[in-house]
Parts: sequence; structure tokens; C-alpha cells
Amino acid sequence: MKQKTVDISEKPLVLATDLDGTFLGGTDEARRKYYDWINANRHAVGLIFVTGRDPGFVSELSRRKGVPKPDYVVGDVGTTIARSDDRHILNPIAELEAEIAEKWDDSSARVQAALRSIPGLRLQGTAFRHRVSYDMDPEKFDRRAVDIVEDMGLDALISDNRFFDVLPKDVSKGPSLLRLLAHLGVKNDRVLVAGDTMNDHSMLTMGLPSVVVGGAEPALLEAVEQVETVHIAKEEGVGGIAEAMLRYNYFKKKAA
Repeated sequence: MKQKTVDISEKPLVLATDLDGTFLGGTDEARRKYYDWINANRHAVGLIFVTGRDPGFVSELSRRKGVPKPDYVVGDVGTTIARSDDRHILNPIAELEAEIAEKWDDSSARVQAALRSIPGLRLQGTAFRHRVSYDMDPEKFDRRAVDIVEDMGLDALISDNRFFDVLPKDVSKGPSLLRLLAHLGVKNDRVLVAGDTMNDHSMLTMGLPSVVVGGAEPALLEAVEQVETVHIAKEEGVGGIAEAMLRYNYFKKKAA
């Protein structure tokens, strides 16, 4: 039977989750059970992927059998904000991306030129729209790169001690997620944010109910240790998300 369509703002739980190590983490059995539960309860669960991955990866992922399709995606480390249609294609929300594009100001070429001689950085092959991303060798990396990026009026983000992202000023997962939630009319107490690395830090520290799943990056654990709204889960991946859902009692909350 086809489930009744419910606006995401009316759902008791809106899960805003990182992918690698978080929604895609945990044992095969845990993922299967959790994905099946979400797919059977889409009338009550909204799903937003908040990821460093690009739209092409997310579209292909949501075509995999059993993997729940997101309602919306905050991708490219916050520089893409899009809705997912019935064909699993992501459609950027122009009114939310306009400010991102303006801040980026087509900076890809000048960023690559400025960082070309920095050791320990290898440019990633994907052509991103509003960011430049590198694989980073922490043993060779020269931290002058951070100063160079900041002098250009942009932000540098190091995560998992192996990725180096150059982003528009003040644009990351957290601010972009907040703008999307406001756009959708989703109340903060209905959201659960989940992540596991430092590029999730901005969305985990916005005051929304949040969870850092088991096996997370040590630097992130240290950074959120005193944040009252963050639950530190014992279970890894989707197991940690499920643990936090019980902690916050989402389905015992009355709809406002």
C-alpha cells in the first residue's frame, strides 16, 4: 500500500545525517534493519543527507536497492542545497544557493593556482561547483595553505586528517542545513543531526539534538565533549543513530 504523503515539516523525526562513517556505517545487518525501518516509516521520518559527497554520488547511492532516498541533500560540504525528485536526481534550490555562489565568486581557478606549490595536497578529480577539494597527506602537508586560503577571503576545512576543502566564507554543513530547515519550516526539536568527522562539527554544534556515532574522529570527540546537545554514541554508524533516537524519544513527542 502506498504511504500517505506527509510534508517534512509535519514529521516527528527529520534525520539530517552525514553519509560516510555515519548513515553508511555500522554492520551490514544493522544497516539493513535501519534502512528497512526508514523505508517502512517514511510517513513519520524525513531524511536529509548532509555530506561532503557530490550530487552524482548521492543520486547513485539512492538508486541502490534498500537504501532510503533522501528528501533533501546538503552536499559538497554545505555548498550544494538540493531537493531529490522521484527519479533520484538532485535539483538545486536556487534561492538557497544564490548566496553561496556569490560568496564563492567562481574561485576554483584562483584557488588551484594559489595552492599548486603546497606539498601534501592532491586535487580531487571531481569538478565541484562552489568548492575545491584535495586529498591531504598529513606528513607532508604545509599549513601555510590555511593562511593562503584565508587571505583569499575563503575558508579552509581539514577533516579526518586526510581531506582539505576550500569553501566560500562562512559556508559549511551547519549554516546550510539551518537555512534549509528554516526554508522547509522544520522545527528544531524534530531534527536529529548525526556525524563522525570534523567536517560535521558545524552542524553538530548548532544547538540541535545531535549524535556523534561510535568510531568518530578523535578531534571531533574532543571538540564536542562539552556540548550539551550532542550525544556521544557507543554504537557505530546507524547503530549510533538508533541509540540517539531512543535517547531523545522522538516518537513520544506530541506534534505541535
